[in-house]
Amino acid sequence: MEQASAAAIVDTHGRVTGWSEGARELTGWPAEEAVGRAARELLAQEPPPGGPAALTGTVLVRHRDGTAVPLTLRSWPLLGADGAPHGYAVTTGPPGDAPLVLTGETFRQSSVSMSVHDVHQRYLRANDTACRMLGVPEEELIGRLLPEVMEGVDADGSGFLRHLRRVAETGRPTQYESYTPVSSRLGEHTWTVEMWPVRDADDQIAAVAMAGFDTTGQHRARQRLDLLNEAAAGIGTTLDVVRTAEELIEFLVPRFADFASVDLLDWVLGATEPLAVAAENVSLRRVAHRAAREGFPHPSVHLGESDVYPPYSGPARAVKEGRAVLSGPGEEDFDRWMRARNAQAPHNRGFRDRVRSTLSVPLRARGTILGVGVLARADPQAPYVADDVVLAEELASRAAVCVDNARRFARERSTALALQHSLLPTGLPGQAAVEVAHRYLPSGSAAGIGGDWFDVIPLSGSRVALVVGDVVGHGIPSSATMGRLCTAVRTLADVDLPPDELLTHLDDLVTHLASGDDGDGDGVAEVGATCLYAVYDPVTQNLTLAGAGHPAPALVLPDGTARLVPMSAGPPLGVGGLPFESTELRLPEGAVVALYTDGLIEDRDRDVDHATAELCRSLAAPVASLDALCDSVLKAVMPENPSDDIALLLARTRALGADRVATWDVSADPAQVAATRRSVMARLTAWGLDETAFVTELVVSELVTNAIRYGEPPIQLRLIRDRSLICEVSDGSSTSPHLRRAHAFDEGGRGLLLVAQLTQRWGSRQTGSGKTIWAEQPLPAE
Repeated sequence: MEQASAAAIVDTHGRVTGWSEGARELTGWPAEEAVGRAARELLAQEPPPGGPAALTGTVLVRHRDGTAVPLTLRSWPLLGADGAPHGYAVTTGPPGDAPLVLTGETFRQSSVSMSVHDVHQRYLRANDTACRMLGVPEEELIGRLLPEVMEGVDADGSGFLRHLRRVAETGRPTQYESYTPVSSRLGEHTWTVEMWPVRDADDQIAAVAMAGFDTTGQHRARQRLDLLNEAAAGIGTTLDVVRTAEELIEFLVPRFADFASVDLLDWVLGATEPLAVAAENVSLRRVAHRAAREGFPHPSVHLGESDVYPPYSGPARAVKEGRAVLSGPGEEDFDRWMRARNAQAPHNRGFRDRVRSTLSVPLRARGTILGVGVLARADPQAPYVADDVVLAEELASRAAVCVDNARRFARERSTALALQHSLLPTGLPGQAAVEVAHRYLPSGSAAGIGGDWFDVIPLSGSRVALVVGDVVGHGIPSSATMGRLCTAVRTLADVDLPPDELLTHLDDLVTHLASGDDGDGDGVAEVGATCLYAVYDPVTQNLTLAGAGHPAPALVLPDGTARLVPMSAGPPLGVGGLPFESTELRLPEGAVVALYTDGLIEDRDRDVDHATAELCRSLAAPVASLDALCDSVLKAVMPENPSDDIALLLARTRALGADRVATWDVSADPAQVAATRRSVMARLTAWGLDETAFVTELVVSELVTNAIRYGEPPIQLRLIRDRSLICEVSDGSSTSPHLRRAHAFDEGGRGLLLVAQLTQRWGSRQTGSGKTIWAEQPLPAE
């Protein structure tokens, strides 16, 4: 309905007191029906607050036929003689009045690109912002499609025109994001485009309106945030310096650079501490580089090579100044650096001539410069700007921390490995009881080197102790604890304690270590360990073993059958208050005992029973030597990517037969000493050891006499011909002898001193029925 000029008078009580002919034409209400009514009865909406004075603006008026008519109204106060309003004149005017004019000007002057298109996607209107963006005046746009104005826009029909058609066909508004490349007339921009249908009075779609919002800044901010989030998850996935640098390059190219490289100072790749940067030229080693696409020239510096950067170059300035350096063509230092690079690698001249800008960013972590990352953009990419510098510095900072973490891990791992290797036996001592072979594999996981250890300890009487253990944790503290336990085991083994008693003393030591030096229990450290201690006697062929939370050893008999040794596992060391139990079994000569740590059979996704069965099968396989058996066992049983250290100790038993051992039972009668000496001399002659007769006679005489005088029956003498000649005297008394120096007028006390001076080693050990005093002397050279 065409809006005509009209007027009405409303008193201060809101009643109509005047009605013009124009008002009748607009609303259908004649004056005789309108005058006297309340104004709110003529409105199709709730009256605005404020009474008649508020009837200004677009208001819905009820037509006499029941329809709602939008009218643009304005309320004018009618003042009386006293200056107070006695009523209000409400007027309206034809189209083109101020509100509609302002609406049109708002559309035309809007800073948002706006346009209106018909249902065939042709321009009907375009505001000034849209015309400026397109570079075309409005009169040239009317009636044309956008691809006719801008070449290459929507050439495949998948973007702008497709959305316009969808809104025209469905009547549903839409919103999407559009991107114009750097090569377009508009340059590189991101737009959020909103389209909505425009309906006529009959509710039919007459046109489609469009508004485009330049969201380039927001889009770039989202890209940077996404890149930082991806970098946080994707850089530093391994504790490897070079791989971390490669991961940084993979993030930068091609989304942020056409070419990127990472160069590190030499000390970062070694085990040394930070070194001072040279005052002039800076030497850096290339660890990673990448180009955006195939066909880029090969870098002038190869991976692993060092290059010297002059002081005016971007990388050298970034290292010395500790900040990002942005440079590009036209700058004296940049052009000078490019000329030097072109002379160094002429094949890269074409690429360097197209470089728009470079960004050299220092890799700084914990206040220390580790190296520099160099980024380059070439035509047709836009040069770097200040926001790019901020992003590059953030990425470089995160990567630098990961590089420093990897460097520190490598240094700590190297230190822990060196410490552990220094504590583990490098050459096992010679002994006749067993033939041994061993393997130790440090963990390659991020947790670091563990505390696994093994040892072979010769004992008196040709016996040998076999030990494996595992300290809880990884790294240098674990290796240091392992060294203390390994030393303690050797000390306790020298006392010749039975396996269960040795583990009891070792458990006390671990408990003491866990409680701290002050012993008050505050700040208890997490110290714990497992251990398996076994003693093999080649004379009796008995194996006695006890465990502290450690996997049971495997046993392979000479007939090829393999099984685990049934034994009590015992509590781990450090638990305290629980007993350890020994297990004893007799082994045939040639049996193989396999001691190992849990890293060999345990892993996160592995069944321990299956791994143990595989261990027994691999041990039973025929091989040429124990060393070969070690390798075949590791190949068959070891996890693919072990997360813990692995120690494996194999021992093949030997036996000392009757031709190498002589035993005599001695009665507690001093007169038997002479007869015992004669028997010993005869056996030495049979063994061809007459050269040792003098010393052996004195040792036998002294030890047997002491046993008769101070010990208790039964008394037994045993000679063992092994790598040395061993003389052992056992009796039923548990009292241990003590070496002392006799005075001039003492009648006794010189015997043990004489034994100690004449023999290579001597000592005593407790047995289940008493004690044994032993002495060793070297065999004569053959």
